[in-house]
Amino acid sequence: MADDIEARLTAAPGPTKAPEAADTYLERRTLRRGSAGWLLLTGLGVAYVVSGDFSGWNVGLAQGGFGGLAIATALMGAMYACLVFSLAELSAILPTAGGGYGFARRALGTWGGFLTGTAILIEYILAPAAISIFIGDYVESLHLFGLTSGWPVYLACFAVFIGIHLWGVGEALRFSLVVTAIAVLALLVFALGAFTEFDPSRLDDIAVDTTAAGASSWLPLGFLGIWAAFPFGMWFFLGVEGVPLAAEEAKDPVRSMPRALSISMGVLVLLALMTFLASTGARGADALKDAGNPLVVALEGDAGLSWLKTFVNYAGLAGLVASFFSLIYAGSRQLFALSRAGYLPRFLSLTSRRKAPYLGLLIPGAIGFALAAATGNGPRMLNIAVFGATISYALMALSHIVLRRREPGLERPYRTPGGAVTSSVAFVLALSALVATFLVDQDAAFIALAVYAVALAYFAFYSRHRLVASAPEEEFAALAEAEAELTRD
Repeated sequence: MADDIEARLTAAPGPTKAPEAADTYLERRTLRRGSAGWLLLTGLGVAYVVSGDFSGWNVGLAQGGFGGLAIATALMGAMYACLVFSLAELSAILPTAGGGYGFARRALGTWGGFLTGTAILIEYILAPAAISIFIGDYVESLHLFGLTSGWPVYLACFAVFIGIHLWGVGEALRFSLVVTAIAVLALLVFALGAFTEFDPSRLDDIAVDTTAAGASSWLPLGFLGIWAAFPFGMWFFLGVEGVPLAAEEAKDPVRSMPRALSISMGVLVLLALMTFLASTGARGADALKDAGNPLVVALEGDAGLSWLKTFVNYAGLAGLVASFFSLIYAGSRQLFALSRAGYLPRFLSLTSRRKAPYLGLLIPGAIGFALAAATGNGPRMLNIAVFGATISYALMALSHIVLRRREPGLERPYRTPGGAVTSSVAFVLALSALVATFLVDQDAAFIALAVYAVALAYFAFYSRHRLVASAPEEEFAALAEAEAELTRD
């Protein structure tokens, strides 16, 4: 049986090919294995997201009021929980740096793999660019070193933190864990202080739009406000799906990846609940809906908490740094995997002596810095990132559904509770969130579509004919195709 499969792999025609001896090719594209245990992976999962607790989510109050954002957050939390359980199974099956691209490649073919990987790249290149702008705003508001928000601060962010990544993945993830722990501790301290000022009557103080269908004090903009708040409910969880991108550098990824994903999601749910209730109840939904720094605004009603406002300001900067740092990591690993397999120029996957994909770090960093310096529009770039994220969620959930139905006998060291029903819930909610992005920022959605179109043209006319058969994700998919052909015979 094994000999038959090997023979079919060798003889099978197709667009994939090895540009040089497979061993030599992969030796020049190797990550440092065994660098991250479940604790560092859990820290990475929380780090991706933690900046969203400090700002951004509150704009959903302007879209749907407290009730609308609460329902949207619950639905988006359900989507991420279902997606995380699905990814835990997929990452245990295929623990490679390809993450979502690798899963979709096996389930949906080369086109599905490229569509998923490109959507993930849009998210992880645009989000750090946006966060660098927010870091600049924090540096200016805190009067740190007399700096103002501008390109020197953005450049310093990319230069310093990419430099740490180039030093080594173990060092980078430990740094991320420390900064994330500071940010999480700050959120806990903030919640304890803000809950002393909690008043339930402040939750629904936004003026009601009497012309909106279903409008009430809890849903001041009606039922449509719930849907419009979807992208902001995502802010409490956006990025946690990036944990599987660390699979090739993890210790025992089959065991540690599901554990880290589950714990990360649990921590994020707790933080979201505390932050949302404490801040809105302390100051009121109307006061927070347009605030750039909602946690600080939530504490403005009590002079006795002025020390806490200062603490939260600095901690907010730590949260932004944690997310910025980890998102750079995620983007570099997705770019590494796509280029190693030939979907993008292969030289982007070359690794240094310290096993870091240096071009995969430097080139997205240069793009992110250029976008930040040229536009200064952080919210717009984050909306584009959210658009890419929702596409990738739908495709990753669909990959889980397809593999469950098409390959029920595939070895699964971890099995998603609820099976395909769980991933189906994630799929439907992801599509709903995708449509909701058009309600919030149509320009951002169409910009993302334009980027997508250019990438697809590159794949259609060039790279799909130059894929690398020896890349792990491609070998995994080719094995499935050979087994299926042998079964048909």
